[in-house]
Amino acid sequence: MSGFPILSLMLAVPAIAAVACLFVSANNARWLALAATLIDLALGAVLWSQFQIGGPQWQFVENVALVPGVFNWSLGIDGFALLLIELSVFLMPICIGASWTSIEKRVPEYMAAFLLTEVLMIGTFAAQDLFLFYIFFEGGLIPMFLIIGIWGGANRIYASYKFFLYTLLGSLLMLVAMLWMVNEAGTTYIPTLLNHDFPVHAQTWLWLAFFASFAVKMPMWPVHTWLPDAHVQAPTAGSVILAGVLLKLGGYGFLRFSVPMFPEASSSLVWLVFGLSAVAVIYTSLVALVQSDMKKLIAYSSVAHMAIVTIGLFCFNRQGIEGGMMVMLGHGLVSGALFLCVGVIYDRLHTREIDRYGGLAINMPRYATLFMLFTMASVGLPGTSNFVGEFLSLAGTYKVSTTITLLCTTGIILGAAYMLYLYRRVVFGDLTKDDVRAMPDLNAREIWLLAPIAAAVLWMGIYPESFLAPMRGDVKILLDRIDRAEPKGDAAPTPGKAIPAKTAEAK
Repeated sequence: MSGFPILSLMLAVPAIAAVACLFVSANNARWLALAATLIDLALGAVLWSQFQIGGPQWQFVENVALVPGVFNWSLGIDGFALLLIELSVFLMPICIGASWTSIEKRVPEYMAAFLLTEVLMIGTFAAQDLFLFYIFFEGGLIPMFLIIGIWGGANRIYASYKFFLYTLLGSLLMLVAMLWMVNEAGTTYIPTLLNHDFPVHAQTWLWLAFFASFAVKMPMWPVHTWLPDAHVQAPTAGSVILAGVLLKLGGYGFLRFSVPMFPEASSSLVWLVFGLSAVAVIYTSLVALVQSDMKKLIAYSSVAHMAIVTIGLFCFNRQGIEGGMMVMLGHGLVSGALFLCVGVIYDRLHTREIDRYGGLAINMPRYATLFMLFTMASVGLPGTSNFVGEFLSLAGTYKVSTTITLLCTTGIILGAAYMLYLYRRVVFGDLTKDDVRAMPDLNAREIWLLAPIAAAVLWMGIYPESFLAPMRGDVKILLDRIDRAEPKGDAAPTPGKAIPAKTAEAK
């Protein structure tokens, strides 16, 4: 694959298909969008198979100077970007399939918006030019704004504007910081910037500017309030891609920019990240416990899971960083599957109120089985995707702060409470309502949408090495870069008189 522009091709396929969708009928637009996303999935499989674990840090590199010295078409990926691109191309065909019958108005435009979203997501993870990254990163707002605002629920206009304004305002500060960085370092090339030592006195301001953007994207407490509204009003596939991939843009930003480029600022402000994350885990878990809307409950759970990501990424150790990445991947799969499960029964009864259901295990056993798997994965059951990430992230956090670890573990217990409470009320109990009794079980299309995610969730849980291996070298490079600024942990033993070797062995 040396020299072949596979990343540009992965951007070109959905971009061309998006334009073509606007000129064909609704049914043809569905098939065209499905074909384009499946082609990108196949290209993603090639990317996975050809990626050299233990090879150079940056692979599949493309460089074309569009405006020499100012703006370049620079693409390339490392292990972090590879995993998030694979997550994106895996979920996109599922989103198209989930919209097959539920979207009936302006179908060509809807499919074009989703394909454009795929272009911008892959571009964000693959961009190696600072301004190219910014264009892709911010461009993702536009199609999602349209998807929520046109095909969303009753309050879609309010939700779409809130989503747009929250995420845009934070990113303006990031743009100012980027302009200063380019002036300081004399380059827009991200791999070069990663090794540039910015002045310590400026790092704090740069870190805060990037934090304003990434914290909203994650979303971190207290700038998370746009997320429940956006999820509740978005169509099912919109919620899947929003929770599955778009929330990960903030985590990727922390991993790519905040930690390696501003290590001293990251170390000095780690208390801010830990404090906000601990509040988010507990507060949003308690809020989720009292929700009556299924989508809103899962949306609040996403905020809690993303807080586990942020504490892991700012631990300055291998377990925390690898755990944060694994939680991002696992949450992308599980939250997407949970929103699909909500969409399945919403299409039948047209309500998301938890109390309207009950007893689905009787007349929808296939649905109840898959829903149980994804509920257990969200809880972090060993053998499922989320367990590995949460365990590693908390193990890394323990090295830095035992207090934060205790608080976040409490949040995980609350997470088990609200997810099991949701499952019990929806699936178990007596089947007393006639309209619920009439609901048919999963059809073939719905099984084909959920089964691949179920397989991936079990794969991650049973053999996580598949996902840890591609990023292991990049984690080492990152740790070598930030080692000088590692914050002192409170779990380290107190220095004192050394224990004799024989005594220690006896003990």
